[in-house]
Amino acid sequence: MYKKKIVPGVVKTVLGVILAGISWMVASVLVPKIKKSILTPYHYGEDGFWIWLILTVIFAAIGVFLLVLGIMELVRTSQYNQKVVQSGSYIKKTHEKNGFVVFFSNIGKKIAKFFVGIGKGIADLVKTFIHGDWKTKISYFVMGFGNITRGQILRGILFLLFEIVFIVYMVLPRGGAYWLSMLPSLGKVAPNPHGAYNEVLDQWVATPGDQSFRILLYGVLTIFFIIAFVYTWYVNIKQNKIAEEILKSGKPLKSGKDDLKSLVDDQFHKTLLALPTLGILIFTVMPIIFMILVAFTNYSSINDGMNNGLFHWVGFENFKTMFSWDVGGVNYSATFGEILLWTLIWAVFATFTNYFLGILVAMAINKKGIHLKKVWRTILIMTIAIPQFISLLYISKMFSLNGLINGFLIDLGIITPDKAIDFLGGNNPVLARIMVIIINIWIGIPYLMLIATGILMNIPADLYESAKIDGASGWKQFSKITLPYMLFITGPYLLTSFTGNMNNFNVIYLLTGGGPTNPAASGAAGNVGYTDLLITWLFKITQTGTAQDGSQYYLASVIGILVFIVVGVISLVVYSVLPSVKNEEDFQ
Repeated sequence: MYKKKIVPGVVKTVLGVILAGISWMVASVLVPKIKKSILTPYHYGEDGFWIWLILTVIFAAIGVFLLVLGIMELVRTSQYNQKVVQSGSYIKKTHEKNGFVVFFSNIGKKIAKFFVGIGKGIADLVKTFIHGDWKTKISYFVMGFGNITRGQILRGILFLLFEIVFIVYMVLPRGGAYWLSMLPSLGKVAPNPHGAYNEVLDQWVATPGDQSFRILLYGVLTIFFIIAFVYTWYVNIKQNKIAEEILKSGKPLKSGKDDLKSLVDDQFHKTLLALPTLGILIFTVMPIIFMILVAFTNYSSINDGMNNGLFHWVGFENFKTMFSWDVGGVNYSATFGEILLWTLIWAVFATFTNYFLGILVAMAINKKGIHLKKVWRTILIMTIAIPQFISLLYISKMFSLNGLINGFLIDLGIITPDKAIDFLGGNNPVLARIMVIIINIWIGIPYLMLIATGILMNIPADLYESAKIDGASGWKQFSKITLPYMLFITGPYLLTSFTGNMNNFNVIYLLTGGGPTNPAASGAAGNVGYTDLLITWLFKITQTGTAQDGSQYYLASVIGILVFIVVGVISLVVYSVLPSVKNEEDFQ
């Protein structure tokens, strides 16, 4: 008998405390505004507290629920583990007494282990330098020297070349040292479009200056290069130490030919992973870090750091703007709150309507007695084969004021030409939101139908036959057999689908462009609309701007960080309670 893990209970409890704490902090800001809003008529740009009040109540409820659930699970786990230990059936000896103590002590141990590992590494470097031979000592300053003198020419040359490239890059006039020195200021001399008079051309010409964008970009690249050099230098020292020990034991060292052979033999996994890892580092990790840093600057199309002026560090001013109630007459806090609330509502409907309707369609097609099953599946699959870009634009034209649907309604005499319905725009945000959800159902059902079909075919028929013998109705069979089985298998898919729908740019932008326009948020950057998600608002901020600030890339970066936080918290909470994660062994 094994002890139960306390991590799920601790995760729920910690998340509950965090959400409850956030709710308390937001509520402390809202309370002074409630009295004012009761006494004066509500206006979006002045107060807008009710959006945050709704979100606060939702997060507080979720937080309290998770807190209670986590504490109850910790208590049950602790009692179970105590019985297991007392019964003597637990394989390992343990002194665990409290779930919280164990969880946080483990975190403390891992942090301590990290710093102890760094300390041991430094101590090992010092010890190697003291006790190593002269070849190893010189390798501390000339990378690869020890390898070359010991006959490992290929390794030594690679180490030496890397060091030469690093030194040359750092000492160049526009090299690493320059970019690092300019990183704190992000530039001192702005480019001047009329900086000097050219007598030959008889006109004023631009004079180049510092470029903030390049400084930030190359500064980040330089920091990564320095980290890579330090790691390579450490590997160089370790290689010399190992080579010295091998020679002392009387064994031969690997030659360059052996090293090349190992890359396609016992080290083949490193060969395969080298290029993907480098790609992830360059095209994923570094852009994310760059985007995060942009949130702490005033980078915009007006201050683009290239041709139109420098941008500088502004600290947390952009986050303060996003969470402020009044910035130049614009309530960014309420705008963000309303868009976040609609994003969550959209994600819930877009995920679960597709999920359950997709299952029902799959069940209907798989039902015995249904003819032409392959034909029905083929028809549904054809909607997947058509590029979503084309189908969404076509649908948007169908439901426009002069589109096919309005023409059909006019021909039937249901509406008159001057009363055409703007399904995806106009002044009816509720209709626009309902329409994008319905259209998304048409797009998403085929995918779920295919997934559900494969899973339904693997549910043992004996279960349904036994249920029929016991007198179970069709609903009972669905709720007790089909649905639990589907949820268990597709739990991780539901989570990824939900997070994907929170960032579902195509459906919203291609159908409505985020519209209809929300006049209450007209002052906010990005021309906010009622169907805008956080991701579409982010995109519109980078495409449209104000005369004063232009496209506010810094604000878009802040929204990107907040989207990541929201999606990350939701994913962590849901993932910790998924049956397919908690009870994975039940399906093995």
